[in-house]
Formats: sequence, C-alpha cells, structure tokens
Amino acid sequence: MDQDVRLTERGLRVVRVMIERPRKSYSGAEIAKETGVGSGTLYPLLARLEDAGWAKSRWEDVDPHKVGRPRRRLYQLTALGQTRARAALADVQVAAGVLKWT
Repeated sequence: MDQDVRLTERGLRVVRVMIERPRKSYSGAEIAKETGVGSGTLYPLLARLEDAGWAKSRWEDVDPHKVGRPRRRLYQLTALGQTRARAALADVQVAAGVLKWT
C-alpha cells in the first residue's frame, strides 16, 4: 500500500473523472463511458489503484433480481488517491502547459 502508480494518459483520464466528484462511487462502465478507456485497460488500472491504496471498491448493495441486472463493482478514490491524483494532474498541467482531453 501507499505506492506510486505510473499513470499513462488513459490513467490520468480515469483519475481526473474520479477526482471531479471524490465522494461519488463509480462503476467501471461509468468510468469507461466518461473517459473512453476500454475495459482491457480500465480494470487492470483500477486494480493497481486499489493495490496502491489510491482507490477502494465495493459491490453495489442491490438485489439483482429487483433491478434486472447483475450487481456492479463501485470504485472511489481514497484520501491518499485524491492527494496523489491531484499531484499527478498538476504535474502534467505544469509540464504540458495546458492539459487537453479528446
């Protein structure tokens, strides 16, 4: 725990979305939709963020039969993750001048 995570451009997109509303828990599908990051990249990244203590996850507390779909795994940045994500995003903005997202 409390490790640095190497964030690529896609990783920066993910933490940027999550830091916008740090108290919100996001499903992987929500993150993928907002960032354009595919599941093959997204879920290993979320696992690395959890392993490093930057994020935590939990299963959605719903009855799948009542909602008509499987439960979702929900992800949220920890306090450490928020601090590290802000620092990583600030470093990129300083290095690049302006951070552009497409």
